[in-house]
Amino acid sequence: MSQPLKFHKSLEPVSDEHYDILFFGWKISEGLRNEVDIDRIKGYADWFKKVYIDPHFKIEKEFVFPILGLQNVRVKRAMANHRRLVRLLNDTKDVKRSLNRVEEEIGRYIRFEERILYKEIEKIATPRQLQRIEEHHKSLELPQETWEDEFWKN
Repeated sequence: MSQPLKFHKSLEPVSDEHYDILFFGWKISEGLRNEVDIDRIKGYADWFKKVYIDPHFKIEKEFVFPILGLQNVRVKRAMANHRRLVRLLNDTKDVKRSLNRVEEEIGRYIRFEERILYKEIEKIATPRQLQRIEEHHKSLELPQETWEDEFWKN
C-alpha cells in the first residue's frame, strides 16, 4: 500500500482517510483469502461504513466536490463510485461476492480521487473553500474505539 499523496493542509485529513479506506479493503481481502467466516467480515464492513465511509462521503459530497461542481464529469464519476460502494456494502443477499467487489472497487475509487480529482480540486479551490473543508472535517466525531475482532490477522 502506498502512502497518501500530499495535498494542501486543508485537504490532507480527507485525503488521509483514503489510506484508511484502502487499509479497510486490504483487511476484507485478507479475511476472504483466509476464508474467515463471512459474518465476521460483514460485521466489520458494516461498522466501518457507518463510522468512517459514510462521514467521509458526506464531507466530499457537501464540501469537496462542489468546488468543481456537481455536474463536472469527474465529480459525477466519483459520486457514482460512492453509490456503487454503498450498494455493495449494503448487500445482504450475496455478501461474499459483494465484499470481493468492494475490495476491488476501493482501489480504483481511491486512485482516481487521489491522482486525478483531488489534484483538480486543489488547483482551483479558494482559500475559503479549503478552510470550510477543514472546519467541517474537524467537526466530524470519528469514533475512538477500534474494531476488536481482528479477523484479518488469522
